[in-house]
Amino acid sequence: MRFWIKEEAVTEKSSTGLNANVAGLLCYVLGWITGLVFFFLEKNSKFVRFHALQSIIVFGALTVLGFVLGFIPIIGAILGWILNILSFVLWIMLMLKAFKGEMYKLPWAGAYAEKKVGG
Repeated sequence: MRFWIKEEAVTEKSSTGLNANVAGLLCYVLGWITGLVFFFLEKNSKFVRFHALQSIIVFGALTVLGFVLGFIPIIGAILGWILNILSFVLWIMLMLKAFKGEMYKLPWAGAYAEKKVGG
């Protein structure tokens, strides 16, 4: 996994009126839902748009995967339980990274998000 620190992201304001690092954290609070909200609300900050799009991709995929696993008896329940724990850890980690001002790029989702926001 590759990440980089963008120092000015911590102090810059987003078009939402929040500091970019706070807005970046909020992109993850309700998973893909808040990612979608911030993706459409944010007009200026590439930092916030990156985290919003990464949240949509990652937590959207995890939501779909959890839904699919719900239809598989026994093994689906076990895998769903493991997926929930891993999702929780990822959720906390991504919120902390965004709050620290880091554009933490996950494999595939982060690369796609970076490409789309022009980072």
